[in-house]
Amino acid sequence: MNVRAMVMAAGAGTRLHPLTLSVPKPMVPVANRPVLEYTIENLKRHGITDIILNLHNHPDLIRNYFGDGSAWGVNLRYSHEPKLLGTAGGVRHAGWFLDQGTFLVMSGDGLTDIDLTSLLAFHARKKSIATMALSKIDSKFEYGVTLTNTSGRIQKFIEKPFWGDIFSNQVNTGIYVFEPEVLKCIKPGKVTDFGHEVWPRLLSSRQPIYGQLTNRYWCDVGNLPEYRRAQRDFLDRKTKFSLPGTPLRRGVWVEKGVQIARGVSLEAPCLIGEGSRIAKGSRIGSHTIIGKRARIGPACVLRNCILWDDVIVSRGVHLENCVISHGVRMSESVSMYEGSVIQTA
Repeated sequence: MNVRAMVMAAGAGTRLHPLTLSVPKPMVPVANRPVLEYTIENLKRHGITDIILNLHNHPDLIRNYFGDGSAWGVNLRYSHEPKLLGTAGGVRHAGWFLDQGTFLVMSGDGLTDIDLTSLLAFHARKKSIATMALSKIDSKFEYGVTLTNTSGRIQKFIEKPFWGDIFSNQVNTGIYVFEPEVLKCIKPGKVTDFGHEVWPRLLSSRQPIYGQLTNRYWCDVGNLPEYRRAQRDFLDRKTKFSLPGTPLRRGVWVEKGVQIARGVSLEAPCLIGEGSRIAKGSRIGSHTIIGKRARIGPACVLRNCILWDDVIVSRGVHLENCVISHGVRMSESVSMYEGSVIQTA
């Protein structure tokens, strides 16, 4: 099939504040690459190269990074939303691009290596007009829960239910396959949501809609706990994506141009970004990711930390379980612990 795809990249990212005050949510780094880049890579892996992104928050940062998509072997277009239209409203706004045939919708802030070829084949086999990729979640129900019958047909759906309403542990991943006729269910120019409006409407009209359970990795990188989990999972090799750079030894990955002084302790798993320097006597603990061009001074300790690009950590700094955004400079001998998030002014 000649399938096109839309990646939702327009969200404000309020659940990731303060990190998303200066960057759009799909551009937050996971293993030193924007999370959106993995979605595009996975689409390309499954032969889907005609892709449109909707934009709203800091749109130029996304345009300037991805351009026309040729560096990733895809053809990228953009749909700017001066006013956010909701998940379904954003898709309807890009209907001119998506109405040629079967199309995919994916979240720009989800980290997943889902088998899109299998999902599309399931959709076609069931003659579905709308198919939802589902994932099993054991304890968190911040997502729409879905009940399907033995054939996969959706029987019941509630978006972000209360605990008393939970009837299934299969949740909506925000990854959909649609036929163009679904676009007719969405009024142009109106704020519309898939979970609260479109899926319940399709269900009540008894349209053939299905859900396929995926056993592939999926993490909604939409809040700080899940963002941290995605980084740990990446280092623990729970996804099919490759870590950048080369292994210095088992579990210790370094990108090009890294300078590490003698006597530095590197505990696996960890990742050191391109052009970074680590001074003598420092210890980089497990599940730490250091971005590009970082400067780690002498006698520093970093454990379970995420440093974005161009961070400077002065002598004697101790960081544990912290997220440090682009360009932050940590003063000498500072100590920060347990979930601190430092954002540039």
